[in-house]
Amino acid sequence: MPLNFTAIDFETANSSSASACSVGMVKVREGKVVDKVSWFIQPPDGHNTFLDWNVRIHGISPLHVEGAATWPEQLPDLVAFAEGDHLVAHNAGFDLGVIKTASTVTGQPVPDFQYVCSLQVARRTYHLESYRLPIAAMAAGFEDFAHHDALADAEACAAIMIHAAKRHETQTLEQLAHVTRVKIGVIGPVATSEHASLHGPMALR
Repeated sequence: MPLNFTAIDFETANSSSASACSVGMVKVREGKVVDKVSWFIQPPDGHNTFLDWNVRIHGISPLHVEGAATWPEQLPDLVAFAEGDHLVAHNAGFDLGVIKTASTVTGQPVPDFQYVCSLQVARRTYHLESYRLPIAAMAAGFEDFAHHDALADAEACAAIMIHAAKRHETQTLEQLAHVTRVKIGVIGPVATSEHASLHGPMALR
């Protein structure tokens, strides 16, 4: 089986996991980037305050999300682009937590996803002083990107996984996770129950 996955990155308006204001996604097929998308998201009421700290980091303000799709409106597009792939994110607990929390807050069913954390893969692949995304991406040969731009960060994440798979001589995401001893996490009711039946109750609930 080939190295197929979708890398994903969110930027948030504030410290709430429900406050996603931008998403970037990169589709990888047979170890190569074949498609990428990004869009702004209008955070839900109660989670839509843009903190100065966050705005300074990613440059997204309320004006950018004015008229953008809400979480319930954009979630089907997110799921459709992923096409059932495992998701990959740098510090994946954060990004998958956004999907879970934003869906719950807005009354949407949490979609079923399995995922792998590129931060953990990088820690078991490179010997670096820091494993922050820009440093890990540089080790993978992906440099000079706009950090905290959701699409650029998703591209960097994909580059890390593709490079790591080559370094470990693995053909699939599952093999890479196994070789690097990185757990494949899950969210969503179906994914959680299936994962628990195979691996025990280790899922992100």
